[in-house]
Amino acid sequence: MASIIRKFPWISLLLLLFTYINLGWLTYQIGNYPLNWLFLAFAILILTTCFNAPWSKISGFFRFLFQSNLRYFGITLLGAFLLFLILARFRLFLDILVIIAATMLVRLDFQTAGYREKLAFVVVLFFSLFGLALGAILHILFGCDSFGSTGCDIRIINHKSTTVVLTAKNVLDGIGL
Repeated sequence: MASIIRKFPWISLLLLLFTYINLGWLTYQIGNYPLNWLFLAFAILILTTCFNAPWSKISGFFRFLFQSNLRYFGITLLGAFLLFLILARFRLFLDILVIIAATMLVRLDFQTAGYREKLAFVVVLFFSLFGLALGAILHILFGCDSFGSTGCDIRIINHKSTTVVLTAKNVLDGIGL
């Protein structure tokens, strides 16, 4: 058992953990609704299952989807809608893309190391859900509420950008006025 743990792809697992910590932090910041957490846990389960499913089953599923013209049309509409979402919510798209890339990296590392699919599935699912919960806990312990919080020295000026500036009071205190 100890030799199995030593051979784990720890760097990619830490990258996956930090990615999901970020997701948990952002989700808690948006709002602490139980339905959000359930949806995220279900989405993580589906994502982890998709990357651990055998390729023959995945190709069979896509063959089934594209057999009929109606299904092909539905997939085309879904693709157009997803393209619209990518353009409209680019920041969300980038976050999802990083999550998918980190999950793929861990899966490839497990596959290269020769681990069984079930073990890889359980470890990836554990690190994903643990990172999500740890991000929410860290936000509760160390996070600041965004606008109007007096407990934080940093305020986000525009929630759509990532520009962070010091408050005017701290700047004036810093220069001695």
